[in-house]
Amino acid sequence: MTSVPDIVRIGGASGYWGESAMATPQLLADRSVDFLVYDYLAEITMSILARARAKDPAMGYATDFISAVLKPNIREIAAQRVRLVSNAGGVNPDACAEAARAVIAEAGFDLKVGVVRGDDLMADREKFAEAAPVEMFSGEPFPPAEKLASINAYIGAFPIAAALDAGADIVITGRCVDSAVTLGACIHAFGWQPGEWDRLAAGSLAGHILECGPQATGGNHTDWEDIAGTIHNIGYPIGDIEADGSFTLRKPKDTGGAVTVGTVAEQMVYEIGDPQAYLLPDVCCDFSGVEIEQLGKDRVRVTGASGRPAPADYKVSATWADGFRAGGYFTFTGRNAAGKARVFADAAITRARAALRGRNLSDFTETSVELIGAESQYGAPAGSAAAREVVLKLAARHPESAGVGLLLREASGLGLATPAALSGFSGTRPRPSPVVRLFSFLVPKTDVALGVEVDGVPVPYVEPVTEGAPGDPVRPAPPDDPGADAASGDPVEVRLEDLAWGRSGDKGDKANIGIIARRAEYLPWIWRALTEEAVADTFAHFLDGSAPNPVERFPMPGTNAINFLLHDVLGGGGVASLRNDSQGKGYAQILLDTPIPVPKTLADRAAADAEARAA
Repeated sequence: MTSVPDIVRIGGASGYWGESAMATPQLLADRSVDFLVYDYLAEITMSILARARAKDPAMGYATDFISAVLKPNIREIAAQRVRLVSNAGGVNPDACAEAARAVIAEAGFDLKVGVVRGDDLMADREKFAEAAPVEMFSGEPFPPAEKLASINAYIGAFPIAAALDAGADIVITGRCVDSAVTLGACIHAFGWQPGEWDRLAAGSLAGHILECGPQATGGNHTDWEDIAGTIHNIGYPIGDIEADGSFTLRKPKDTGGAVTVGTVAEQMVYEIGDPQAYLLPDVCCDFSGVEIEQLGKDRVRVTGASGRPAPADYKVSATWADGFRAGGYFTFTGRNAAGKARVFADAAITRARAALRGRNLSDFTETSVELIGAESQYGAPAGSAAAREVVLKLAARHPESAGVGLLLREASGLGLATPAALSGFSGTRPRPSPVVRLFSFLVPKTDVALGVEVDGVPVPYVEPVTEGAPGDPVRPAPPDDPGADAASGDPVEVRLEDLAWGRSGDKGDKANIGIIARRAEYLPWIWRALTEEAVADTFAHFLDGSAPNPVERFPMPGTNAINFLLHDVLGGGGVASLRNDSQGKGYAQILLDTPIPVPKTLADRAAADAEARAA
């Protein structure tokens, strides 16, 4: 019987398809990792890979895994016996596995490649169209079958563990959830079983922290100035995970970035909704009681995740084509630059609409005008800011490619009739691109047949299915209200950024904003000021107004944090959106500008902390 290790060391080497190739050699140079894990997939990535496979049956996977990971690093991977787990398979995991085996054979090594398949449900598109499930968030009807680009179930970690148990050195999956590549390695190493909910939740949290690579080591951090000179050499995260799921996060020696309570807490709140109901195929996670402790320089310990029974269904995401979109950026300089940009945009849209009528085409489905530099992201009325230079982002959607092409043509054709000082980086005119929408629904796990094999040899596998639903969590009490008389004298307004860290992200057409108090004593004052209504007012210019409760607020007392979930706020999200920030990446920074009334003693402490950080 194989002994269970005390610690498994896992390096997070990729957060998306197209990320820098520096992670693998950097993590291998640390010479400490047992596993490297790679997350390449997002909803839009699946539609891109589906189109690639339609053109060439040998494609449809994340080619970076072969060209940028295996080819240049296979000798060191083999020498250190590091095992790799990746969802690089996309919509064609078998083709990705064959490409991996070719690299291994050419290098002369004996490494086994495992494949997990079954998440791709495109063959059932007619059946789904006939059953006509509604979109699980918006209630919209199922899209026409002929417009579907991909349909994939978000599968979990147990089939990955089965492949590792069968001796795979490299495991390639299709659309598994991002954290499953880490959890699968933990299940294999520690022998975790279905039903060990707290351990599965803790391993999932480790995967969630690792899945976005350097976002846990200073990337996108509120205090970005602290690492500004080291981003070029930022370290990728390594999780030293223990048998109970607790872990210590660190980075390779002599690398840039930082591992702090703030960097790790920001990644924990990234792209989650209800922190007590973070639903994954293997477990329902509760992160509200997680504690994060600084052990030393660039070493942080994470404990306290808990879990409840896993859902009996898979979340399935389909992508489908819904017309076309196009747009471009134009700059204006000088007095009333924002006014110039607005006049230009109005003229371009008016001309384009006239051209549409002349061709007997319908009107635009949507148009979007944003004045970057004139505080359009903060909801300022167009032209209200005194900026002397702005960037106009002009875009539109239309059912036909020719329709959005007319906007591009008319905007370019205004070059000699524009208000003064139009400029821009020269190049070819932008082209129309397909609008790809996301449609999510649930399918019982028992209706999805997963397959596992290692080098062509099938591995017996049956997905564990939980009876019933996860159940409702026990909600923590919100922070105590400081009370009307808690402060002596008049309160002092302090920018939220001086009191807290923040991180935001997207899930479809929803955005979340996680706010983590820098000190526990700041949290009650932040909670008092940042009500659901106050946050809704801050983002009223982005919210579409259809949701009855547009903003939800959740306390996370373990990390002195608050998570906000904003509904219908991204203009459709992803490439369905015409927004400059279609993924809510800047929302936390907008909220961090909020003034928070606090006692003078806390204001003085926050000022002293800010001064110390700047020193």
